[in-house]
Amino acid sequence: MSSTGVMTNPVAAKTGLYDMESPIGREMFSYLPGFYENSRIMQSDMAAKGAELDAFYDTLNETLDQFFVRTASWGLDRWESELGIATDQTKPLEQRRALVESKLRGAGQFSGRLVKNVAEAYDGGTVDVTFQPAEWSFTIKFVDTIGVPPNLDDLKAVIEEIKPAHLAVEYEFSYLLIKDLHGVLSLHEMEQIPLSKFAGGGHIG
Repeated sequence: MSSTGVMTNPVAAKTGLYDMESPIGREMFSYLPGFYENSRIMQSDMAAKGAELDAFYDTLNETLDQFFVRTASWGLDRWESELGIATDQTKPLEQRRALVESKLRGAGQFSGRLVKNVAEAYDGGTVDVTFQPAEWSFTIKFVDTIGVPPNLDDLKAVIEEIKPAHLAVEYEFSYLLIKDLHGVLSLHEMEQIPLSKFAGGGHIG
């Protein structure tokens, strides 16, 4: 048995008949009687059929991926259509998936847990939510993300949809400070960090 778990014929392996690129073709060839070991015709036949089956299973797996938000690609537009989200092909897939997932999580009674679930689905990191009842407001603080998330505007739009109209919302971000990096990173390394990661260096959209 090979390292991939496919049964192989040791004699055929020595002859190089398993050089065919198709994994399924190699597997099917291993099931043939031993007298086909040196048959170039059967080798070509299994290689051709295996390539077709490889493509078929790849397509099946790719189609299955579309049924799950975190793996969907060309099927994201269906998710977006169902949730009333405008499709923007220029956005990275991760941002589009995060928006879909946050919309899915945004169903239900408004609460701090709901806001936290939505924001974390969108940001991908830890988010703290605190309420200020006297001010009729709440704050979303991004704990793990340094700087302003690139998809903040989309998250704001989702939060506006799920929060009560009388509540105001504020966003709090974590930034890098030069004093914290001094002596830790070289000047060249610090120059590679976008200004938006430093306090006062980025525009809050």
